[in-house]
Amino acid sequence: MALTVSQVARLAKVSVRALHHYDEIGLLSPSERSEAGYRLYTQVDLQRLQQVLFFRELGFPLEEIRRILGDPSFDLRSALLMQRQLLSERSARLDALLGAVDSALDALEKGKTMDQEKMFEAFGDFDPTKYEAEVKERWGDTEAYKESARRTARYTKQDWQDMKAEQDRIGKAMAELLGAGRAPTEPAAMDLAEEARQHISKWFYPCSYAMHRALGEMYVSDPRFTENIDRARPGLAKFTRDAILANAERHGE
Repeated sequence: MALTVSQVARLAKVSVRALHHYDEIGLLSPSERSEAGYRLYTQVDLQRLQQVLFFRELGFPLEEIRRILGDPSFDLRSALLMQRQLLSERSARLDALLGAVDSALDALEKGKTMDQEKMFEAFGDFDPTKYEAEVKERWGDTEAYKESARRTARYTKQDWQDMKAEQDRIGKAMAELLGAGRAPTEPAAMDLAEEARQHISKWFYPCSYAMHRALGEMYVSDPRFTENIDRARPGLAKFTRDAILANAERHGE
């Protein structure tokens, strides 16, 4: 049964104004209209709204959400898996920070001095500027670099840590598949390759399948990339490249 704007607003706990705005910008347009011309939302529309709200909760801008949902290659299951992983990582991050706060409170109440390393271990040590000069030299004139620079200029230390945690999780899962003797053409490997592509699109720039294929080739053609990736497990760079190519082919690219 189709729902009116006010019914959807109450159900999803969003404002009618927000729903009208989503319609105006082409993010979520109701599929049906009543005889009187009122907007009516179907189950499919509600499913799309749920995706909008999931992405919003994860900090995605509306324009980026519209681009993601409008991509012909968008897959609901892959999106839900990615969202679940991002929320899981956020939960783990908050748990670590909560533990750090509890430790600080405990030390304060007992009049103890905390170990200096433990005081800051919850904040991580990722340095986003490590390769900045080389990246600018190699890709500074590209639109992808400009978009990446625009986004990352707003990132906080927490943002960088969250990005690195997500990246490490995907890389670890890919290494585990390789270690288990799985093939890069299996669905599990291709799903991880898709998560890696969406990771790039989320954090840096819109990453098409063609661009992702190019990145995959760079993983095996540039010895520095190969060495860095293969530290997790020998052969991982090639395995990842092959999974990227298989995923792109799976989506008709």
